[in-house]
Amino acid sequence: MTSESIAAAAATWNERYSGEDYVFGREPNEYLRAQAALFAPGSRALCVADGEGRNCVWLAHQGLHVEAFDVAQAGVAKARRLADEARVSVAYHVAGCDEWPWAVDAYDLVVAVFVQFADPEMRERLFANIVRALKPGGLLVLQGYTPKQLEYKTGGPGALSHLYTADLLRRAFASLQIVELVEYEAELREGARHAGRSALVGLVARRP
Repeated sequence: MTSESIAAAAATWNERYSGEDYVFGREPNEYLRAQAALFAPGSRALCVADGEGRNCVWLAHQGLHVEAFDVAQAGVAKARRLADEARVSVAYHVAGCDEWPWAVDAYDLVVAVFVQFADPEMRERLFANIVRALKPGGLLVLQGYTPKQLEYKTGGPGALSHLYTADLLRRAFASLQIVELVEYEAELREGARHAGRSALVGLVARRP
């Protein structure tokens, strides 16, 4: 991304996060919560573009050592408040996906929930960085919208190119062992922007 596009993305998300309400709620993503039995206390986790902090704060509650980043300073500020209220510690950073200093073989868990602002080119870079960041044996948990979400219009991007299918994810993460890959529909109640019947895909994959 160019510096201009990074600044534009930051401005957009800063505006969305400027209010007192938590845009996507204060509770974790339900697909992430459903994987709780896979997470070992003391593990090192990274939450990608975690916005106002709902997922990273929940992971810290599970006893994980969590880092999180987001391009929006306003989102990170609210995430820090959420962590303070919950009395947990999360290492927060303001950064975009292309600017984040991706460490190699660093994390037991990487979480990417609705990171569908990424166009195909950015998505390819992001997914490759996620794979490299996982330790051998490390887990990826990813949630996204499928193309059918364009019919529901209850959240997510309006661009078909930004949406996921199971086949797309299977190809993108071919170097990982698929633990679960499922397309499904559910009623989401994750803040004002993810509310209602939704067309979803969930992935859990392990680096060999």
